[in-house]
Amino acid sequence: MDQTSFSSLGLSEQMLRALEKKGYGWPTRVQAEAIPPLMQWRDVIAKAPTGTGKTFAFGIPMIEHIDPDNSTVQGLILAPTRELAIQIGDELRSLLEFYEGIRVAVVYGGQQIEKQVRQLERSPQIVVATPGRLMDHYKRRNLRLDQVQTAILDEADRMLDMGFFDDVTKILNLLRSRRNLGMFSATISQEVMTVSWMYQRDEVEITVPADEQNKPDITQYSLTVPALQKLEAVLRLLALGYERVIIFCNTKHMCQRLADDLQGRSYSVDCIHGDIRQDKREKTMQAFREGRLNVLIATDVASRGIDVDDVDCVINYDIPDENEYYIHRIGRTGRARKKGIAYSILGSFPERAKLEEIAKYSHFTIQPMQFAETGELIPAEVKKPVYKKKYR
Repeated sequence: MDQTSFSSLGLSEQMLRALEKKGYGWPTRVQAEAIPPLMQWRDVIAKAPTGTGKTFAFGIPMIEHIDPDNSTVQGLILAPTRELAIQIGDELRSLLEFYEGIRVAVVYGGQQIEKQVRQLERSPQIVVATPGRLMDHYKRRNLRLDQVQTAILDEADRMLDMGFFDDVTKILNLLRSRRNLGMFSATISQEVMTVSWMYQRDEVEITVPADEQNKPDITQYSLTVPALQKLEAVLRLLALGYERVIIFCNTKHMCQRLADDLQGRSYSVDCIHGDIRQDKREKTMQAFREGRLNVLIATDVASRGIDVDDVDCVINYDIPDENEYYIHRIGRTGRARKKGIAYSILGSFPERAKLEEIAKYSHFTIQPMQFAETGELIPAEVKKPVYKKKYR
């Protein structure tokens, strides 16, 4: 697989030009293994870590199969969250720069349905959707699914874990012309296996381990501070000069409070969480992607599905409740084979214990650090336990 190039995969001139313009000369392992069978209309089930290029792995063959003279929906991609659906739509459009007549629509809950109806009225050949909103449009007869040839389930484990099993199976049952089904996931859960067993035939199984080549290059640090000095720790980290930072909090209240504190100190910062309107969240994410916003503060609603390649640093203001959340959070940096840095700020003994548990569970090395008087970060002194001699 090391010798595989995009040009050797039998892709069109338009696709190769788009990939060259984006600076992609060589496919990642999941792309090299998934694109050929999908191009041959085979079913694929792929397990690959976050940040290994799964969107291009299914997006490239889907686009190559589209007939631009046919105005029916030919490709369908299901995603668990609106953020991921939007991101997939943006990436597909970037690959379509040198094509003519291929349109993409993105539909999801939380946005006015009329705006999405106008998208669907333009006869897109590819639809990216969350399952619930897609069923809503189908019931309203805003789109037909009987001509879909390729269906993709992205983040399949999370989508089925979120309770979309019934919607997903109903949708797959509507695809009478389906020729192949691709399922892409960070983990293969029992629900994912069930859907594969029900709907895939002679599928190609792809497993990309988190080895040294595709594993994100993320240096992980911890900072132990008094609980009331967490904000001061964030300010000192931001003073180190990072250009694009994501800060994660566990609650909407803390997320908003930290954003207000940093805005009050003239930082270019905004936040996204469940209480913020969808249109506002989209504008915030767009500003962050385009570099007009330096700091994004988010709850775990944003820890998956946000694919910004040049995030310099992730800061855990709070330690997440779940081990998997930590992995997905720090996975927002160190993408596209770039180096990343993740800091976890510890303000209590339970937080320190939780981070130690995460490190043990995930086999991570997390280096304790402290600020020197000069403001630079230096390794923290680890105090050795003092054992008292016992006298008999």
